[in-house]
Amino acid sequence: MDAAVGPQVAEERIYLRDASFESPKAPDVFDHEWQPKVQVDINASNRHLDGNRYEVTLTVTLEAKQGEQAALIVEVQQAGIFRLEGMDDGLRARVLATTCAATLFPYVRETADSLAVRGSFPPFLLAPMNFDVLYAEAQRRFADSGGGNGDAR
Repeated sequence: MDAAVGPQVAEERIYLRDASFESPKAPDVFDHEWQPKVQVDINASNRHLDGNRYEVTLTVTLEAKQGEQAALIVEVQQAGIFRLEGMDDGLRARVLATTCAATLFPYVRETADSLAVRGSFPPFLLAPMNFDVLYAEAQRRFADSGGGNGDAR
């Protein structure tokens, strides 16, 4: 590889790993005005496949409650295979958690919204995410907890 080229990221494949939809209180949930409390959890993980190939999985769990009762639970695991070249370990970790996760986000966003609508609920358009900010915050928390070497900002 020519060192002058610099770091490269190539997506090989994007695919739906898992998706689930639950409406535990249906059809009773449709008898009430829809004013949910919504909680969204998002997590990115990765694993080394071989050579310069990595699988990244972005998991989003959306739970909407009416009062204290779960009205809707959607979980989507969107995954992709990425080839990363010309990176040291630190840059590779950052790219997997930011660039690759951001590539998967529009897919997970559309799938979660589609599942909610198919369950007869209003659309759930997840707000855009800044994975660079999330990564920096996670690094800061890790360093603050004594887990880092102090270099994370």
